[in-house]
Amino acid sequence: MATIFITGSADGLGQLAARQLVNQGHQVVLHARNADRSKYALQKVRGAADVLIADLSSIDETKTLAAKVNALGKFDAIVHNAGAYKLSGNAATPDGVPLIFAVNSLAPYILTCLVQKPKRLIYLSSGMHLYGDPGLNNLTFVASRKDSRVTYSDTKLHDVILAMAVARKWRDVYSNAVNPGWVPTKMGGEGAPDDLQKGFETQVWLAVSNDPQACVSGRYFYHKREAHHLAVAEDTTVQEKFLTLCSRIAGVEFPVS
Repeated sequence: MATIFITGSADGLGQLAARQLVNQGHQVVLHARNADRSKYALQKVRGAADVLIADLSSIDETKTLAAKVNALGKFDAIVHNAGAYKLSGNAATPDGVPLIFAVNSLAPYILTCLVQKPKRLIYLSSGMHLYGDPGLNNLTFVASRKDSRVTYSDTKLHDVILAMAVARKWRDVYSNAVNPGWVPTKMGGEGAPDDLQKGFETQVWLAVSNDPQACVSGRYFYHKREAHHLAVAEDTTVQEKFLTLCSRIAGVEFPVS
């Protein structure tokens, strides 16, 4: 039995992955952004071990979430599933950063830095990362507290960069990124063309499988197969720039291995 923590598991792909892992006999801890959604999550994922509450758009709440996770002990796998997509304009958080960046990019960075290293880390990305800013120029403006429009594509590229950076720095951890496809969830919409089942199976597989193809690091997967990703994500200069900018914004340094 493995222990797994999944962010954003009140609904969508996170909930479906959590349900399958529980059905397989694993111990799963859920995450929701508020008390109402935490109750809903426990109703939908019967048998979950616990649910932790935190709004990932808040730097302080994300730091507190990391402490809550650590209080439960060391996990075998953590799935960074939480994400935001359709937001009005360039919505910002009280911390003064774009909301979509705070949830999609900064929260996974903070949790990676502060939570005890698990054996496996899975970061949810998207095929849209191919259209992200490879120079991280928008993120440079964010770190300088200047107005900047960070796109969904930018944040999904950030997730691939983070997964690759972790794989390089932490050789004792399997760290990978996943493109679940455009699937019919609340985020993807009813008309999304991809297979919903396949949309969460890769995360489950990477979290617990002993298949040699799953026990790898620094890869980008689509439906259990390695797929094309922007090569810039493997550029160590870009990785270090991303980590430095996130450290400056969040006030959390990436730990030395």
